[in-house]
Formats: sequence, C-alpha cells, structure tokens
Amino acid sequence: MSFYYEYIKYNNFDFENFFKHVTDSDILKIIDKDKLDKYDFLTLLSPTAQKFIEKIAQKSHKLTIQHFGKTILLYTPMYLANFCVNKCSYCGFNVSNKITRKKLSTEEIETEAKAISSTGLRHILILTGESRTHTPPSYIINAVNILKKYFDSISIEIYPLTEKEYKEVIDNGVDGLTIYQEVYDENIYDKVHVSGPKKNYRFRLDAPERACKSKIRNVNIGALLGLNDWRKEAFFTGLHAKYLYDKYSDVEISISLPRIRPHIGNFNDIYEVDDKSLVQILLAFRLFIPRIGINISTREPQNLRDNLIPLGVTKMSAGVSTKVGGHSSTDKTESQFDISDKRSVKEMMNVISARGYQPVLKDWIHF
Repeated sequence: MSFYYEYIKYNNFDFENFFKHVTDSDILKIIDKDKLDKYDFLTLLSPTAQKFIEKIAQKSHKLTIQHFGKTILLYTPMYLANFCVNKCSYCGFNVSNKITRKKLSTEEIETEAKAISSTGLRHILILTGESRTHTPPSYIINAVNILKKYFDSISIEIYPLTEKEYKEVIDNGVDGLTIYQEVYDENIYDKVHVSGPKKNYRFRLDAPERACKSKIRNVNIGALLGLNDWRKEAFFTGLHAKYLYDKYSDVEISISLPRIRPHIGNFNDIYEVDDKSLVQILLAFRLFIPRIGINISTREPQNLRDNLIPLGVTKMSAGVSTKVGGHSSTDKTESQFDISDKRSVKEMMNVISARGYQPVLKDWIHF
C-alpha cells in the first residue's frame, strides 16, 4: 500500500465547487468538534474559514498547549554539500546553475559540528544536494558518525533512499527524516522537475513510508508552498501526514510549511501564499491532527515567526546558514535560498522565553 492510492482518490476532486458550498455554520460546527475528518480539514482551508481565523486560532492554541505544553524545540540545518544532478526549476542548487560546488571533508564536518554545538543546540538537520555520486550513503554515514559525538538527534534531508539504505543510516545514528514532496500535483511536479532522478514522483512520494518501515523515530514532510494553489497542496500534505500518522503510531510525524524563497535562477511561475494564508494552513493542520509537530523555518520573516509561536508551532530553526559549511567557514559558496530570519540561537531563545514559552535544545537521549 502507498499513499499514492489515497492521493489519486482526490486527484480530480472539484475543490472550487466544494469551497463554494461551505457555510459559516459549517466552520463553527467544525471548531467545536473533537475529531475532524478529511472534509472538515478541507473546510478549514476554504475561503469562508478566513472569517473565523481568530476562533480557529484559539482552538489551535488550546490543542497545542494540551499536547505539547508551552515548548518550542530548536534545531539548525547543516549543509554538507551542494552538488546536485537534478534540474529543478525552483532551486538554487539546480545542476544548470553556475555556482561554486563544495563538499565538506571529514575535518570540515567536525569543525562545523563544533561551531554549531557551541551554541547549545543538540538537534541538527544535515542536508546535501541530490547527488549519489558526490554524497553517497557511505558519506552520509561517515558524517553521522562524527556528528553523533556532538548531537543527540540527527535528521537528514537528502535524496530519497531505499528501505535498506534508510535502515543503514538509522542503524548508524540517524533518527529523523525531512523530505518534501515539493508539489503533490503530478503534472506540475513533472513540469518543474525537468530532469534527474527527482523526476520520479512515486519514489519520492513513498520515501517517508520507507523510512517509517525502517523504524525511524521522526518524519517531517511538506509541500513547497508557491508551486501550486496552496489550498490543494495543504490538503494533500495533510492527507499524507494523516496517512503516516495513522499507519505508523510509533513514528513522530511533523509538517513543515516552507514558502518558496528567492534563489539563484529565474523561476517566476509562483502562486502567491500570503501571511494570512500561511496562518490558515497552520491552524487547519493543528485542528486536523492535534498531536502533529509543526515546523516554521527561517524562510519566514522574524515578526511572523514570533507571532506564530502561540498559534500551534512546535519546532523552529535558529542560527541558520544555507551555505555549505556556513557555520564555521568564510568560503564564498552560494546559498540554496535566501533566509529571512537571521537571528542567533541565543536571540531565538530570548524571544521564545519572552513569549512565555520554554526553548528546548534537547528532548531525547540515545541509549
């Protein structure tokens, strides 16, 4: 079984007609419900629901406190390499872009790890471009064996692996996977992924489930908001998360809400996702799956991130660099994309504390 079969049930769904028939009464009834179905979730993504954002936010806040307390887990990404064989229209690491390519050596990985761990962070997300030639699983495993001396939780955001490969990296210390489908609409997916292994829609779509089968501890998924109508993409992201959440109860499932950011290249075919829409997506996710983790990255401006803290967020990145070795090196390599919130870990901890929340640097220990 694959989530794909759930996806195709709604592939030709008439979203516009559904939204046309949503009433104020529908929204109010859903806010009062303890358990939402898929159509309740879609109703919360409707234009009509925007009139009730404050009421939905109050319910989201209550549910988040109930299941997570007043805590925000902090982490940072660490870019190991930017070599990539894919031609993705929207990405700065696109194989066609003339940028300086770099891969960290064993010594550079250790230096970067020391720089990040000195901030107090104990959760890290390691990233590469998608090139099995330059960064094979063996390279990832070598990096993990260095990093686990400094960090208690190591997640990966790399090319999709086979189930056997996920087991190998998990056995060596990886406990989390972040992988974005980018866009669930198959036609748009095929269009924006011009060439390369990433053009394989199904292999990427099933990657989170392969990791779950391999007994990973947490999986974080999402769509890159701006590549398609956000209501459709949020709906399919929610369905995907619910599918994994229901099927793999021993895995912590999280959702990220990345909006497309400026990058090297000339991709301009972007669907607008304004701040109000982003908030609506976040709140709908929280009411649909109350125990799901929700992550807001430094793609978003600091004022917005600060204001989202009480609305349902459970994870935030801090002290971020999207350059290879960017935490410890002054080498001039290009970023994957521009970040909006450039505050340090300490600054983010102060902001979170000022909001009455507890910044968490470490929430589990390897045994």
